[in-house]
Amino acid sequence: MEKRETIVKGFYAKYPEENRLDASRQGQVEYITTMHYIHKYLGEGKKVAEIGAGTGRISIALANEGLDVTAIEYSDSNFDKLQKNAEGIDNIKTYHGDAVNLNMLEDESFDMTLLFGPMYHLYTEEEQLAALREAKRVTKKGGVILIAFISVYAIMDTNYLCNQCGTFQEGFRENFTEDFKNRHFAEQLFTGFDIVEFEELLGKTPLEIITTAATDGVLELAQGRSDFDLDGENFDKYVKYHLAFCEKRELLGHSSHLLTVCRN
Repeated sequence: MEKRETIVKGFYAKYPEENRLDASRQGQVEYITTMHYIHKYLGEGKKVAEIGAGTGRISIALANEGLDVTAIEYSDSNFDKLQKNAEGIDNIKTYHGDAVNLNMLEDESFDMTLLFGPMYHLYTEEEQLAALREAKRVTKKGGVILIAFISVYAIMDTNYLCNQCGTFQEGFRENFTEDFKNRHFAEQLFTGFDIVEFEELLGKTPLEIITTAATDGVLELAQGRSDFDLDGENFDKYVKYHLAFCEKRELLGHSSHLLTVCRN
């Protein structure tokens, strides 16, 4: 079995992460929704940590708003781009690190902590809980932690229902046991969660769940259609529609990316 380091860093060495939140309507809505929840729950806080910062799309935007930002990235290639993108911005610090061990950060340092990539690539409960505990440790008491994760059902819809990554049977074997239990193992690259399963994982920490929201809805599946059209006023109306309904329980599972907001 390949190590997580080899799999994850190898993937992001080839994947254009710097364009992900801008190159499609799905990415744009994910960015808009994520920033909406950051601004909604940050309050008067000024210090933010982003763990799994990628190339800095969110961290640099927050730094440009005047916040004191610390950005941590695991992938070598993304971290190099993060450092370059952060050059000349005095109020952002960058670290090359792993979410399961943030020993470069002091306890209770941040008003808000963003755990925005690691849960996609942590396959054992031990590592998942380690990342959650580290996020809790570096966040001030009463502070807010935003945690991104992927819906396993959206993985099935977007990757396998349309044969993007293989047949539906192959996708099923990748993500479920024969008795329909969710699977997590390193060779998945991206690991998906059932909503209730993720909340049960959070229940093993002292974090208080405030809400869970869909950050991009069904757009990853929809934008693959040849007749997809969401421009101009239609896009503006869709964003308002999405933000109005993105916490609805019945809509969560089909969103590719989800965001759980917790109080420390």
